[in-house]
Amino acid sequence: MLALFDLDGTLVDRDAGLRAWAVEFCVDRGLDPAEADWLVAADGDGRVAKEEFFGQIRERYGLTDSLAALFGQYAERQPTLIPVFDGVLEGLALLRLAGWRLGVVTNGYQVVQTNTLVATGIAKHVDGWAISGAENIWKPDVRLFEIAAERAGGKLGQDGWMVGDSTADIIGGAAAGLRTIWIHHDRAWPAGEPEPTVTASSPADGAAVILGG
Repeated sequence: MLALFDLDGTLVDRDAGLRAWAVEFCVDRGLDPAEADWLVAADGDGRVAKEEFFGQIRERYGLTDSLAALFGQYAERQPTLIPVFDGVLEGLALLRLAGWRLGVVTNGYQVVQTNTLVATGIAKHVDGWAISGAENIWKPDVRLFEIAAERAGGKLGQDGWMVGDSTADIIGGAAAGLRTIWIHHDRAWPAGEPEPTVTASSPADGAAVILGG
């Protein structure tokens, strides 16, 4: 039995972690605290390449730090500020006790996502993971799901699940032959997209669905 999970927005609250990092960055650099709003917006929900993101930061604030130095500080610090959603670690522990093989399949930079998995404690509660930046494969590509399944020691198939908060999670998971759980965060499912098997309001509820069969 295999259950795969997305990371950001599913198991962990990346938005809260980014906001905390932005506030701290402003304090450390002596910036107006209101600049945290600009930093969060410039990040583009993680979709803006970090080279571009930190290039904008250097230009806006006249920094002399190299892009590599800025990214290195971010990659080390930001993951430690990301909270796990309520009930996530408990839900993963219960799934493992019930015999499920657990994996994480996530888009993002290898160092950032690995640090997030370790800092949040999720790494200790899953059997393996696949990160797009490490594999040069991005969801919804089925190959990333295949890598995650292999590393978790499970097999893709209709007895398994993919849990995520984005269309890429659901579309990719379905293409990989898994049942899907969409964490909706009070959003409506996009019209015209193939619908998930189940919707849930939180990852803890998603884990409960899996445990309930």
